[in-house]
Amino acid sequence: MTKNKKLLAWLDEMVELNAPDKVVWIDGSEEQIEELRATACKTGEMEKLNEEMLPGCYLHRTAINDVARVEGRTFICTTEREEAGATNNWMSPKETYEKLYKLYKGSMKGRTMYVIPYSMGIVGSEFAKNGIELTDSIYVVLNMCIMTRVGNDVLASIGDDGDFVKGMHSRADMNEEERYICQLPEDNTIMSVNSGYGGNVLLGKKCFALRIASVLARDEGWMAEHMLILGIEDPQGNVKYVTAAFPSACGKTNLAMLIPPEYYASKGYKVWCVGDDIAWLRIGEDGRLWAVNPENGFFGVAPGTSEKTNPNALAATRKGTIFTNVCHNLDNNTVWWEGLDKNPPEHAVDWKGNPWNGKTATEKGAHPNSRFTAPAVNCPCLSKEFNNPKGVPISAIIFGGRRAKTAPLVYQSRSWQHGVYMGSAMASETTAAASGAVGVVRRDPMAMLPFCGYNMGDYFAHWLEMGKKIPNPPKIFNVNWFRTDDEGHFIWPGYGDNMRVLMWILARCEDKIGAQETAIGWLPNPEDIEVEGLEGIDTETIRGLLSVDADLWKQDADGVEEFYKKIDSVGNRMPKELYEELAGLRERLGK
Repeated sequence: MTKNKKLLAWLDEMVELNAPDKVVWIDGSEEQIEELRATACKTGEMEKLNEEMLPGCYLHRTAINDVARVEGRTFICTTEREEAGATNNWMSPKETYEKLYKLYKGSMKGRTMYVIPYSMGIVGSEFAKNGIELTDSIYVVLNMCIMTRVGNDVLASIGDDGDFVKGMHSRADMNEEERYICQLPEDNTIMSVNSGYGGNVLLGKKCFALRIASVLARDEGWMAEHMLILGIEDPQGNVKYVTAAFPSACGKTNLAMLIPPEYYASKGYKVWCVGDDIAWLRIGEDGRLWAVNPENGFFGVAPGTSEKTNPNALAATRKGTIFTNVCHNLDNNTVWWEGLDKNPPEHAVDWKGNPWNGKTATEKGAHPNSRFTAPAVNCPCLSKEFNNPKGVPISAIIFGGRRAKTAPLVYQSRSWQHGVYMGSAMASETTAAASGAVGVVRRDPMAMLPFCGYNMGDYFAHWLEMGKKIPNPPKIFNVNWFRTDDEGHFIWPGYGDNMRVLMWILARCEDKIGAQETAIGWLPNPEDIEVEGLEGIDTETIRGLLSVDADLWKQDADGVEEFYKKIDSVGNRMPKELYEELAGLRERLGK
């Protein structure tokens, strides 16, 4: 399959360690993939769904103790503690190898080891990075074949002496007390053991595309970010692209696949999805920042996805999709989850594998973190630039969070440096659904807190450095769809109407519209946010959504300083420029 000595030597080492009965190379052919699907159905690892209603779709259930990413068991493993920083769990490489090799020892006896050559990004492009994942799970193989580019052409791209990210995954005995997801950036290595859940075992996703890639990006002068990429096409056919970073539960996927409201659709505007989760960004020959989505599919949360909330995402799941931990509708051999519709099946099997009647059940049919793995090509609004190896040029970078009173609907940074401050201060408030404590502010800078592969202070410094290198940088904005009234109801309608804010952002990027300079940045003139066709929202409502409470912002500044001190507690790496931005904000707010 390959003559790459580094690859073959590592494979021999892992085969000896894990002791599989046999080794199978994944070539990416439909014939081999179909054979694996049949094997998975035969063993019960997956169930084939209704071929007429959901062609090529399958159902999988993970172990009940293995249903989500385990941040507490996820480690950045560097020689020096300071390299990982205060916001990551840390383990030394020496301890990592000793601990995990004991868990891998003989873990694949009686099993098959699959060798998955995969590319993040278009195979062979300037943006692309190659990886090899070894796994004992057909589920992992089939998911990786959806989420990444897999096969012999990747091996050819690696060549006889090319580099690749090493990924070792074994389900072992699924012991949650010995579950580890370890990234070793100094060795370009990822190790996962005792899990079968996608977020912990699809090693091309967060492990490679963010944690390892963020380190590669720092060292090589580009950016690996937890961002969606979307394009807005005007009636003349011109498309402008933005990236956006949001913490969880802030509508990221819905924005990535936004459907224009009638006001814009009737004029001929369209919205195109380039990516829903991860963006790799490089400086182009024209001096602009260009972005690609390194993935090839969507690993989305099923509950809440419906014809009303995200019809494009739902359409993407209707063929060639793997559903994980959803409810199995036995009446028609399809799937169901909470929020899909108001007709739960009466004859079903829940995510745990137990009989379930949606009319009488007291427990949920689908796990709240149940997933779909869908090919990107299925998405009705997929951009025609999705497979462009050069990516798309970015006009704006958008940060956001869930804030009931503090952040306005939208504002623009005063400069790139101030924009980095805005990203570093990103936060969301907990809701009753997420936690017993409501309104607790959780910092999640650039939505990268769980995914940055190195010291967060150095990460901010890299952002600042990139700003000096980009001749024509994107403008930076912050949005907040979640302002509430005194009764706790959302004021802004959200969903497709978020395009109204995006249109203001693009107008600012093209210097077509003015703004008000304030203590926190540039705010829209209320009349410049289009409200035609919005029920119950007028210019005065917008004025309220753009209001800035200085006292709340002073409190928030205290929270930012506290977070900065936490980062500085390991390595003392926070850039002085961000402390200066914080001081400048306080001064403008008035003491």
